[in-house]
Amino acid sequence: MSQSAASHRTSVRLWIPDQPGAWAMALLPAIAGIALTGANPTNLWLLGLWLLCYCTQFTAARWVKSRFRKRYRLPALVYGAVLVVLGVPFVVMHPHVLIWAPLYVVLLALSMLAAWRRQERTLWGNGVAIVAACAMAVVTASFGADVVAGVMPMSEGAPLEQYLTNVYPPFPRIGVLAALLFAVTQFGSVLFVKTMIRERGSVPYLVASITWHVGMVIGGFVLSPALGGTALVLLARAVALPLIANKFTLKPIVPGLIELFASLLTFATIIMSVPWLAI
Repeated sequence: MSQSAASHRTSVRLWIPDQPGAWAMALLPAIAGIALTGANPTNLWLLGLWLLCYCTQFTAARWVKSRFRKRYRLPALVYGAVLVVLGVPFVVMHPHVLIWAPLYVVLLALSMLAAWRRQERTLWGNGVAIVAACAMAVVTASFGADVVAGVMPMSEGAPLEQYLTNVYPPFPRIGVLAALLFAVTQFGSVLFVKTMIRERGSVPYLVASITWHVGMVIGGFVLSPALGGTALVLLARAVALPLIANKFTLKPIVPGLIELFASLLTFATIIMSVPWLAI
């Protein structure tokens, strides 16, 4: 690779997170909230703001982790400024979104603390990211076209009924269920990836990962065959891939791409299953 090409790649990496699995984990819950409750200009705007939030947090955390080195400053400031310009009008038009402000202020503070202590890849640091991402399924669902109308989408042949009975509108049941399912599967993904990279060869982590995935299989089949079947696929990769990695050297991109596929599979399963679970 030429020096100019390498310099360009480094410059791009300062601005754009380069982990496909992380992109999927951050964005798919928010997209699911929209898919489950109907797209409209409001929740699509909100999705764009969440994308900016992700890029802002990523660049700001790296700036904090570097102890505020100059080279990491500009991306964080630019993303933050664009987020303010596009986000303030949203808040003015939809002030009830501020119900989520306390949660996300705490999560932002914890993510910056993790970056400062260089512990963003620890279980608690990963847990902060999971909560932030998965809660967005509820946030975007609360602005869904069908939630605003008071009726949730139904599959053909299912009884027509409202899903929002006895549920405060900012927390639609369908969004809460999706968020919980994403959180369970994403924590399993974190454990699996650790057995492949940072905790490769660690027996306690491997046992924890397999145990968690077995629990996902049991719980999945209790809820629906689709969730149970997907959990079986995730369990298979949690068992087989660490064994393969012990015999062959796998580049980090391999588990990253596998998790991208796992995230897409999980997304499709949740979209298919949650409307029936919410009845």
